[in-house]
Amino acid sequence: MRYIGLDLGSRTLGISLSDPSGLIASSFTIIRHNEEYERLIEEVKKIIDEKNVEKIVLGLPKNMNGSIGPKGELSFKFKDMLEKGIGLEVFLEDERLTTVQATNLLIKNDTSRKKRKKVVDSMAATIILQSFLDKNKKEN
Repeated sequence: MRYIGLDLGSRTLGISLSDPSGLIASSFTIIRHNEEYERLIEEVKKIIDEKNVEKIVLGLPKNMNGSIGPKGELSFKFKDMLEKGIGLEVFLEDERLTTVQATNLLIKNDTSRKKRKKVVDSMAATIILQSFLDKNKKEN
């Protein structure tokens, strides 16, 4: 079963995909959206159709105390838009500190600042998706 991981930012959507067995997440791409959510959902749907994705995992940004702020509320709205626009259930995954983890990993691997800006969102989506896959694997 193939999964897609999404990290919704204010200007970009980071995207990761799992392998067909649903065990390993990999960075895929980013889409710049400028809050054009209908177009964004259409582009995500194209990827889902092309890659035979069956499950969607969306990062849920929470405050460090676990409460939901404005960005978290936006994720709930985007989840509803995705479910209506694509017709698949969307699973929410806590994404606290994933961008920090992604940035630190890229720095550790000597990725230039310019390249980091281009890939950090898809790397964060990969961390979100891999976390979800690992938890799912333990539960099954």
